Amino acid sequence: MNNLAYINKRLRNYPLISSMLLLFTLATQLHAEEFDHSYNGFDTVLHEVVQLSDDKKQTRVDYQQLALQKDHLNSLLTSFSQVTKTQYDGWDEQQKLSFLVNAYNGFTLKLIVDHWQEFTEGDATSIRDLGSLFTTPWEKKFFVLFGSKHNLDDIEHQMVRKWFKEPRIHAALVCAAVSCPPLRSEAFVADKLTAQLDSQMQLFLADNSRNEILVDGQKGQASLSSIFKWYRGDFEKGDQGFNSLFDLLNAYSDALVQDDENSQAQRNVLKSADYPIIFKDYDWRLNDVANF
Repeated sequence: MNNLAYINKRLRNYPLISSMLLLFTLATQLHAEEFDHSYNGFDTVLHEVVQLSDDKKQTRVDYQQLALQKDHLNSLLTSFSQVTKTQYDGWDEQQKLSFLVNAYNGFTLKLIVDHWQEFTEGDATSIRDLGSLFTTPWEKKFFVLFGSKHNLDDIEHQMVRKWFKEPRIHAALVCAAVSCPPLRSEAFVADKLTAQLDSQMQLFLADNSRNEILVDGQKGQASLSSIFKWYRGDFEKGDQGFNSLFDLLNAYSDALVQDDENSQAQRNVLKSADYPIIFKDYDWRLNDVANF
């Protein structure tokens, strides 16, 4: 008789203990099913504090308003921290990735709000100001996930980039800077995730202050966000059909091509898949509404 069978046999002699263990097991299972994959609360907060630019290509965050909801934000993020790794492992792939992207963006918002006084007093103008001499803000372990203290780099590099073959996440993870992709005014959810990631990449590439195709006669070049320099390798692995940045830009040519006299020349450049790519300087100022 193995140990488990022996324990079960012994417990039959103690019905009260057996009942208590059964109730504990049921309560644990119920808690594991409680996580809200619709992200209703987080979704509402994003709707309230994320503002869209007039050209509908950029967003900014009303951090002053968000700071007034700090306790509510922390409560929502507590539900993220309560998810166990076992619970997470039982979800489907879309649920897992949605969770991690929302967690990254949510905890980034928390980092800014936790230091909001530094921004209002002028001691900080960028998320980079929240680091220390030896630690970047992305290396600060300031939240719990899967039962352990983690930092933002853990989510991005050790979880999302490691566990998923989805380079478009680089248009969805937002590090609170002006040059970042626009923070979406809704939460990412499993049943819409593919469309949301596609929308994010289109929106990011359509903003010619971040990404553009420059033409001079028959010649052209791409001037892209430094995000594509830092993570170029993620677009060269064949994931989602991208073997190079040329593949990515051609796939999203409709977003990149401007509706002007250069549009056909831009399309010709993109189709050629043989043009120089340069990268823009990154604007690390806070993506606050004051910086629209």
